Amino acid sequence: MGSNNKVVLVTGAAQGIGLAIAERLANDGALVVMTDLLKDKLEQETFRLREEGKQVESFTVDVSSEIDIKLLISKIKETYGRLDILVNNAGISPKIKGVRTKIIDMPLEEWNKVLQVNLTGAFLCAREALPLMMINNWGRVVNISSQAARTFSRVAGTHYAASKSGLIALSRNIATEYGSPGVTSNCIAPGRIMSPMAKIVPKEKNEEFVKLSALGRLGTQEEVAAAVSFLCSDDAGYITGATLDVNGGTFMN
Repeated sequence: MGSNNKVVLVTGAAQGIGLAIAERLANDGALVVMTDLLKDKLEQETFRLREEGKQVESFTVDVSSEIDIKLLISKIKETYGRLDILVNNAGISPKIKGVRTKIIDMPLEEWNKVLQVNLTGAFLCAREALPLMMINNWGRVVNISSQAARTFSRVAGTHYAASKSGLIALSRNIATEYGSPGVTSNCIAPGRIMSPMAKIVPKEKNEEFVKLSALGRLGTQEEVAAAVSFLCSDDAGYITGATLDVNGGTFMN
């Protein structure tokens, strides 16, 4: 759709929505750099995609580590000389037996860890990636937020909702600060998607989302990836600072 021959970085790409995004953009013709902490799974999926003829590379990276991100972007610059698209997908949502931690029971360490991965990680990646986009006066930043940031958190904890709300603000500020060099910055806010994260919660929770959906079903990872593909394309060149809801009508803005 528009990512052909672009160099793309997708974080949290070893499984779930991140993997679907990486695969979709590779299908669009992009060279995709995939990162994750799940080393074995990441290597397995990288091998599979290469066997299918996709242009992919992968690195085991902790997005909350400033050193890791600096080294990663430096490696991308050294190897490819450019970075056109950043998809900040990496995220965590701690639960005990599929049940979220409520505010008064939440340890500060857990709060900090979620914010470090989900929000600070996205900030670090954007901070290091933007100068490479500005060189060519073209870039796309897509942050994967959540419906929890648009309404309230039905399943995930408050730390997750807060971090995903922060991504929306981060996206808008990137859009306003770096629009003139040709960079757009947007969010995707998925509703209930049948992903590894959704599978760990009690079945009845997912059934609640099916009842809330105007379409009467959960979303797919591929549908989120398709929305990302659009925002990365030239067709979306006049869209920036926006949040695209992919939720089957469970929230309408």
